[in-house]
Amino acid sequence: MSKLNKIDIENTVVSITQINKEDYICLTDMAKAKQGDNRAADVIKNWMRTRVTIEFLGTWEIMYNPDFKVEEFDHFKSEAGLPTFVLSPKQWVEKTGAIGIISKSGRYGGTYAHRDIAFEFGAAISATFKLYLIKEYQRFKAIESNQYNLEWDVKRILSKANYHLQTDAVQKHILPEKNYEKDKEWLIYAEEADLLNVALFNCTAKDWRTLNPEQAKKDLNIRDFASINELAVLSNIE
Repeated sequence: MSKLNKIDIENTVVSITQINKEDYICLTDMAKAKQGDNRAADVIKNWMRTRVTIEFLGTWEIMYNPDFKVEEFDHFKSEAGLPTFVLSPKQWVEKTGAIGIISKSGRYGGTYAHRDIAFEFGAAISATFKLYLIKEYQRFKAIESNQYNLEWDVKRILSKANYHLQTDAVQKHILPEKNYEKDKEWLIYAEEADLLNVALFNCTAKDWRTLNPEQAKKDLNIRDFASINELAVLSNIE
């Protein structure tokens, strides 16, 4: 699991983590809002034992998990709702190979579920809780997106600023040694810029434009599509 983020739902702190670049929300935290710490596991088990839940979980897995064991799912579905039927998240995962629910032990342990499933579980807490969960999750993602874009913009501005340091160095130290005509001096600037492009992106600016003609028509370049880490490296080597 990656680091945990937290959101507050009606005075209940709910953890969010990423697994395979997808957000998973802690069902254990959510269940505490209904029955408290001691019975959180029972709330999840009771939710999972119903036929409606089993069908929802199984359908989700069939849509997104090519390794899902459908025959085991059918067995659980046939047993669901019977007085003797009990199902824990761990049993569900072990028997079916499910990926929508993850159970972890330890300091940051608990039962986590993909956001689609967590929203469905929210209804087991209450309709109000589910709506606030969706609202807070959307707010969290908006903040996360804005922070990412802001950081990217800062790195992009910094790399552009340092590019001027690079061009100034070319003008001061390289051009005097070259015999380029005035209207050809741009070639040496391009060569020096491409030296960094090849080192970092493994292609020249021209190579990238050839492979991305639509973006090139919009006056975008390889650096506009760089990651935050790549821009930070670029800024440093400039």
